[in-house]
Amino acid sequence: MEQKTKIHAEDGKQELVISRAFDLPLDLLFKAYVIPEIVAQWMGTKVIELENENHGSYRFETSDAAGNVVFKANGVIHECIPNQKITRTFEMENSPFDTQLEFLEFEKLSANTSKLRMHIIYRSVALRDQMMKIGFAPGLNMAHNRLQDILSKLK
Repeated sequence: MEQKTKIHAEDGKQELVISRAFDLPLDLLFKAYVIPEIVAQWMGTKVIELENENHGSYRFETSDAAGNVVFKANGVIHECIPNQKITRTFEMENSPFDTQLEFLEFEKLSANTSKLRMHIIYRSVALRDQMMKIGFAPGLNMAHNRLQDILSKLK
């Protein structure tokens, strides 16, 4: 089955360009990235902090069934313009990956459809390639599918 989330990784470059069209109005797609309760649902993680403002920050934490923390991520939100863009850093704690820079752009396609474009920059080509090898693409597609399903019920 073809993945709806498209990921372009050009050889020799330390970046990814990701795009996905959603059957969601622009404001609802944007809310999926800024409302903690919605983020927690589609990402399957606990939102510890989410300050959607210039120079704000965020922290996520995921636990296993026994309550053991298995994943922590954090970052700084450098810019947040409602229904337009979010510029942020993303860091996975206790992992071999360096902090990455993410540019998220939201675009209205019609009254009921919108598009997300993400541009992620890694410290090196090797780190970008390593991220792709650990299942980043199918995982992101699955998360975006959950986002679409959860928010379709809120339309």
